[in-house]
Amino acid sequence: MLKIAGAAAGATVAGTALAAAPATAADGAFAHPGMLHTRADLHRMATQVKAGAEPYTAGFARLTANRHAQSTWTANPQATVYRGSGTPENYATLYNDIHAAYQNALRWHITGDSAYADTARDILNAWSARLTRLDGSADRFLASGLYGYQFANAAELVRGHDGFELARFQKMMLDVFHPLSEDFLAHHNGSYITNYWANWDLTNIASVLAIGILCDDRAKVDRAVEYFKHGAGMGSVKNAIPVVYADGLAEWVEAGRDQGHALLGVGLMGTICEMAWNQGIDLYGYDDSRFLKGAQYVAKWSLGGDVPYTSYTRKKGAPGIWSGSETASAAAAVDPAMARPIWAMIANHYTRRRGLDAPHLTKIAARFAPEGGGGDYGPNSGGYDQLGFGTLAFTRPRATAAEATASPTPTASGSGTSPSGAASATPSSSASPLGGRGGDLAATGSSDLPAWTAATGVAALAGGFLLLRRRDRARRDTGE
Repeated sequence: MLKIAGAAAGATVAGTALAAAPATAADGAFAHPGMLHTRADLHRMATQVKAGAEPYTAGFARLTANRHAQSTWTANPQATVYRGSGTPENYATLYNDIHAAYQNALRWHITGDSAYADTARDILNAWSARLTRLDGSADRFLASGLYGYQFANAAELVRGHDGFELARFQKMMLDVFHPLSEDFLAHHNGSYITNYWANWDLTNIASVLAIGILCDDRAKVDRAVEYFKHGAGMGSVKNAIPVVYADGLAEWVEAGRDQGHALLGVGLMGTICEMAWNQGIDLYGYDDSRFLKGAQYVAKWSLGGDVPYTSYTRKKGAPGIWSGSETASAAAAVDPAMARPIWAMIANHYTRRRGLDAPHLTKIAARFAPEGGGGDYGPNSGGYDQLGFGTLAFTRPRATAAEATASPTPTASGSGTSPSGAASATPSSSASPLGGRGGDLAATGSSDLPAWTAATGVAALAGGFLLLRRRDRARRDTGE
């Protein structure tokens, strides 16, 4: 069972004006840090938290309250990680340690306290010294994808920090995670290409992309980008979002399956787009912003709105073993309280970096702010599918007209040996604390959000349950 819960609140924005696109590139070099967070992003977080500006302080409070974000965390590395029925599953050990590494690294960049960097480093070093294999049923491909992109993001935040064994960690990613992710994209576990729903492809696209950035491997980055655009599997953008409607919405194919997996897919595609953007590649805007239309569709549907759905039939099974098909003919029922920490990143890109109108994204991002992270959305694996903390990490000021039309161009930046202006950052004059309001987001208001935002308040945690069935027939999964 996957238990998903979230707190709802209004959102505001305060901050220094940052460019809509990352800064300039140098001879095509990779930007570091340059996955989900750039140096400018980390500086913004630190500055705004120090200033007491909302909603950054509310987002930071969710980080510091998480048990994974404590410098006392101790790693529990394994030589082999198993995921999937019929195996001695121990993958929870891996995802808990990854989220602890990421959260401690993020906390270091914001506070400047090296104890958090040391904890993140020690977790990553412990795993790279021991892990040699991912195994299990077909679910091992979910492990390579989900934990591959997350591990790489955690490492990116401490690369260059004293004592971090970057080369050894890169080798682990190249030897243990990348081969499975690439094999899945190339062969789909020997099954029919449509056997696996979109999120399987998306996890592994994210992993290949993140590993390519971590390892300065242009071929891997190009492979991930090409598959996103033109891949044969269900996770490429035109297969995951197969129908564009005249009203500006575009069908998310897994909306015909269930809400939980559709939310997972949107979060993963957003992660891919954000990492690519920070390396100068605009997948957010690809094919006339197809992802925007698909994300708007899922946001509206998840909030209980009516959306169209064009019937979709997929073939299941594996050649020579078994074959079948199923048809989704309508969008599935939804629970408006079901939450994943996916919306702040996507909404902020389209409405603030690009200055576009995205009312459904704006509404759902505000509803579930401030976003938490792994450990805040239930104890099972689905609660750890996203790194989270989007309210803290991705809230940004609205771009100027010139910034909103700029192309993304990354900067080959510093090695990440110190937090981005964390403890010493001086708040901008536009980043003033909201005196007397404390953590009451309902009182902050926002000039560019609908009036209902200020009235939402902080809702009680609400949950949704999604049963994830993992089936492995003759070592072929039916395609979760």
